[in-house]
Amino acid sequence: MSAMRYHQLGHSDLSISAIGLGTMTWGEQNSETEAHAQLDYALSQGINFIDSAEMYPVPPKQTTQGSTERYIGTWINKRNKRDDFILATKAAGPGRDMDYLRGGPLFNAPQLNQAVDDSLRRLQTDYIDLYQLHWPERPANYFGKLGYAHKDTPISTSILETLQALATLVQTGKIRYIGISNETPWGVMQYLQLAQQHNLPKIVSIQNPYNLINRSFEIGLAEMSHRENLPLLAYSPLAFGLLSGKYAQGKKPANARLTLFNRFQRYNNAQGHEAAAAYTALAQENNLTPVQMALAYVISRPFVASTLVGATALTQLAENISSLNVVLSTELLNAIDTIHIRYPNPCP
Repeated sequence: MSAMRYHQLGHSDLSISAIGLGTMTWGEQNSETEAHAQLDYALSQGINFIDSAEMYPVPPKQTTQGSTERYIGTWINKRNKRDDFILATKAAGPGRDMDYLRGGPLFNAPQLNQAVDDSLRRLQTDYIDLYQLHWPERPANYFGKLGYAHKDTPISTSILETLQALATLVQTGKIRYIGISNETPWGVMQYLQLAQQHNLPKIVSIQNPYNLINRSFEIGLAEMSHRENLPLLAYSPLAFGLLSGKYAQGKKPANARLTLFNRFQRYNNAQGHEAAAAYTALAQENNLTPVQMALAYVISRPFVASTLVGATALTQLAENISSLNVVLSTELLNAIDTIHIRYPNPCP
């Protein structure tokens, strides 16, 4: 068993494991039985942070929506270990073709109240430790966009109104802390300033993509993360498996995410594959698996509170967790930066 490490989540009283368990394959690539086995194994290895979302599994579909939370709920009901772990989930925002969610999801009070109640029912619990907004309600550069192109799109719900709705949910005890996801520096600034000005709950975390071929978080958000005590929950640390090396030389392994789904093409471009090949070769030169090096890099960043790993098999989960034991030398870190300079953020 790897010696798990734990980090304080911002100004909260939550101490979360350096590796967290992502769940978005449950209900699509993983059965309920497999999901329960992953949860059992994760807790046995010291993982105490479980991250989900109302829209999961991915790719999102009306027919499977909510299955991931339901699987977690049946596990909670069977194991009676709710107080042994920290549970996070997310509310979906608009603009992702999910009008089957609340007639078109928004972040106003009625919708957030419904979203929280629906998640609590599926999760079979009466509280959520960390409740996150899955992406901004406004148009912004997230999900594969580095550049910002302004759109004068009317915003239905102001960030202040959203914070006020979340504050009420905190007061009722349904959620303990709030976080944001897929956010920009401007969005972070707004959440922090408005909370201070109006005596509302302060966000305690930001969940954005971060991996060797997408280090865009470092450009504008890493300093904010440090100075504002707003740690990163890093998702896609293996770039949807691209950094595992399993897609090398044009391979399309059966049942792998990039083989099954066209949705994730931002991880499937030529420059991304070239960068992944360079990182794979570097790991092998240093007697590491590509997975171990990629995850150890993310885990080692001082602004990262937890690295969210997802797996479709327990063997993958075990390898992911083993990255905790890997210490990257200064020479190896310099070699990683050399590749990064050659291939800067090819898969944002």
